[in-house]
Amino acid sequence: MSERGFRITVRGAFDGLSDAQRAELLARAAEHDVLRAAFTTEGQLTYDPASRPFFTCRFLDSGEAEEDIVPATARAPAGAQARLDERGYGYKNLKTQAVDVSQAALSERQRKARAAGRVGGGPLS
Repeated sequence: MSERGFRITVRGAFDGLSDAQRAELLARAAEHDVLRAAFTTEGQLTYDPASRPFFTCRFLDSGEAEEDIVPATARAPAGAQARLDERGYGYKNLKTQAVDVSQAALSERQRKARAAGRVGGGPLS
C-alpha cells in the first residue's frame, strides 16, 4: 500500500492580544507572510495582522489508508493550539479542513474508477 499525503489547514482568529503581542506579530509578519505559505509536518503559521486578525496554520501529514485522514485532521488543531499557546497568543474560532492529496487531482469519474478497482480510470492514465 502506498503512503497518502494529507494537507490540513487550521484557520482561526487571534483573540485578546495585548499591544505588545500585536507589535510582536507585526514585527515578525514577514516571516509568516501568506506568500511564503507551505504545508509542513510541524505546521506553518501565516497571518497578516496589519489588515485582519486571522491566521492559518498549514500541516502536512500522511497515512496508508484513506481513513487515516480522520486522525490526522484531529491532530492538527492541537498542533496549531500548541504553537499559539507557546507564544501566549489568544485565539478563537478554529476551523479545520483536510485534503487527501492523492485524491485531489482526480475527477469524480476517476475516483469512482479507482474505488471500483479499475486502475487509472481514463484514456490518458
